[in-house]
Amino acid sequence: MTTVRIFLQIAVSRNWEVHQMDVHNAFLHGDLKEEVYMRPSPGFTGSDKNKVCKLHKSLYGLKQALRCWFEKLSSSLRTYGFDQSRSDYSLFTMDRGTEYIQVLVYVDDLVVSASNSSLLASFKAYMNQCFHMKDLGVSKYFLGIELARNPTGLYLCQRKYALGIIEEAGLLAANPVAFPVEQNHRLPLDKGPDFLNVGAYRRLVGQLVFLSVTRPDLAYSVHTLAQFMKKPKLAHWEAALR
Repeated sequence: MTTVRIFLQIAVSRNWEVHQMDVHNAFLHGDLKEEVYMRPSPGFTGSDKNKVCKLHKSLYGLKQALRCWFEKLSSSLRTYGFDQSRSDYSLFTMDRGTEYIQVLVYVDDLVVSASNSSLLASFKAYMNQCFHMKDLGVSKYFLGIELARNPTGLYLCQRKYALGIIEEAGLLAANPVAFPVEQNHRLPLDKGPDFLNVGAYRRLVGQLVFLSVTRPDLAYSVHTLAQFMKKPKLAHWEAALR
């Protein structure tokens, strides 16, 4: 998320457009380097049922699929002239003096920002030649974060993501509270009954961790709750709901 913030900050400070692209069937583009075989799919009516299929391309469900796809994408970007960041391998930049373009990759989603519209259009045309791409235009929603641009800057919001958490917890009709955790709480010292659905607690706290990306006021509360992931108490679950 630090990379995402820096990426957007550069685009806003230089008044560059931020666009988004999506790759259709991304994992089918990867080239396999090792030998992988699979049983014929159900319904196959070949003469010899004991034969297997040798894969030349990756398929969804293969352990190698994600690695093969990212390697293929990285190779295409480097061929175009991009340099891959050593601190975050998902960031690619290209500097041609007066022209600059940056690309941030998350699986099959690409967020692109360039110093001028012609460079942006040229890059999109190149990517369409390499893969089957979908141009989503100006980026408005990325990684559960809504992006709203106006003349004063870029506003990041996770309202939709937060509503999803509240709905999943069954709290849409609940009354709001003024602050996220009770003052003078004694959660680390609680000796009450254990909360048996540990998976639900871990999922909720994990969602709150990501929500704190745009809600730093939740940082203390989430940090406290995250200390009890192994064996939460009922009081910890109620504090997470709060």
